[in-house]
Amino acid sequence: MSQQQLPVMVLQTNTKRESGRKAQLGNIAAGKAVADIVRTCLGPRAMLKMVLDAMGSIVLTNDGNAILREIDVNHPAAKSMIELSRAQDENVGDGTTSVIILAGEVLAMAESWIEKGTHPRLIIGGYTKALQDSLDVIDRLAVKVDTNNREELLKIVNSSIGTKFISRWGDIMTNLALDAVLAVTIQDGDRKEIDIKRYAKVEKIPGGEITDCRVVSGVMFNKDVTHAQMRRRIENPRIILLDCPLEYKKAESKFSIEVTSEEHWTQVLKTEEAYVENLCKSILALKPDVVITEKGVSDLAQHYFLKNNVTALRRTRKTDSNRLARCCGATIVNRPDELKESDVGTRCGLFEVRKIGDEFFSFFEECKEPKACTILLRGANKDVLNETERNLHDAMGVARNVLLDPRLVPGGGAIEMAISQALMTKANSIEGVQQWTYRGIANALEVIPRTLAENCGAKVIRILTELRAKHSTEGDKGFSWGIDGEKGTLADMKELGVWETVSVKTQTLKTAIEASCLLLRVDDIISGLSKKGQQTGGAPQMEAPEGAMEE
Repeated sequence: MSQQQLPVMVLQTNTKRESGRKAQLGNIAAGKAVADIVRTCLGPRAMLKMVLDAMGSIVLTNDGNAILREIDVNHPAAKSMIELSRAQDENVGDGTTSVIILAGEVLAMAESWIEKGTHPRLIIGGYTKALQDSLDVIDRLAVKVDTNNREELLKIVNSSIGTKFISRWGDIMTNLALDAVLAVTIQDGDRKEIDIKRYAKVEKIPGGEITDCRVVSGVMFNKDVTHAQMRRRIENPRIILLDCPLEYKKAESKFSIEVTSEEHWTQVLKTEEAYVENLCKSILALKPDVVITEKGVSDLAQHYFLKNNVTALRRTRKTDSNRLARCCGATIVNRPDELKESDVGTRCGLFEVRKIGDEFFSFFEECKEPKACTILLRGANKDVLNETERNLHDAMGVARNVLLDPRLVPGGGAIEMAISQALMTKANSIEGVQQWTYRGIANALEVIPRTLAENCGAKVIRILTELRAKHSTEGDKGFSWGIDGEKGTLADMKELGVWETVSVKTQTLKTAIEASCLLLRVDDIISGLSKKGQQTGGAPQMEAPEGAMEE
């Protein structure tokens, strides 16, 4: 008789582990649960979500990334899905809802094959081949656009905000987004740089109406002059930017001064005053009109500036200084004694301090070739302003994408259905199990037009059948037929003017399919407790997908 061996325990007893098919099905369930959260947020008839965040404030939006980043989840696969939306937002600025819905559907298509015992590598092989063929179809059907034609660019940006809260003020917002992107565009030979995150600042001021929003051709920030008698309006100012304090430099370590007489104390004070005076003399030698520093300005320095009719601003943000330097042509200097004439900014046409509401704002306007801008947003309250900013961010992302890659594909689910039909046709030439997983991507792509039809209350089965037949019979000639998200009927997207940029669509497909392949390769989920008794990994709750989510 062989002796019975005791099981060897490698992991701690309080560690949870799920392996094989159970872990894969759990990941699929979590992905589908995340997709269900934002499914109703797609299209012009999208619903809004109200999310109470950790700080107790309310987020009211239909932007996929804004919703998901406020939701706390336990399941590791659900956390991975939420990262997709963030990556999509950072890369192209639009399509954050579509990528989550598509990823959830791609995972759902794999569920039946996992249950039948198909190896994940076979599924992933079909998915990868389908992704490459999908990108080829997009390249073939893409339409080039003239980036010098402002009317065409406005139509493209307008189609991106047609599903947003600000669609009622479409003309104003599309002009805002396009003006801001064009302002920060730098063309250097064949290289084009558009950095809207760093050089297109959004300034939100409650009050007024949304129609009062505008793009400032320069820089504005929430600062007032340091002294009440300094000039508040200067035309063609000479601007000096500093990132050093205009006050006596304090020692970095502790020290003590032993004063034995009144003369010694007076000498110490005079030394400090002489230091500040020398700083001011170095600056005033260049005859500036405005001096801006990121640090403090002492009362003595303000006195010298006031005597010489110079306006001073202090404690500005580094980002504001960088944008102002780009607008007015100044150089940010660390040591005032090293200032040169070339460091002075002279490209600004007007400096003015204005009061908006209860706050004072400094405006640097009428700059020659500013290459940086500020978007002034007005609205009824903070919720309206925050949603307007999110929508404007998407619109600016689309405008940037068009200028960098001027190719378009039709929206309204048209390009997804065209890719689906192309993949269905090509699937017949693929042998083995991969043919069916390849078809899975073709079926998954139909989720976009199907969701658009569902969200506007159309008869889903009938309209999808008609759309499928339209693409099947007309082929590439009918590739622009999609679903009118307002009326719930078939429409030619060329006539409606609904277009999407190729960069957004390719990023959506790549992110959704590649992330799904990554989750399908997971066959083991281990979650344990740290030494302090705090949970370090999400304990998967596989009984119900909703159980894996915590709002």
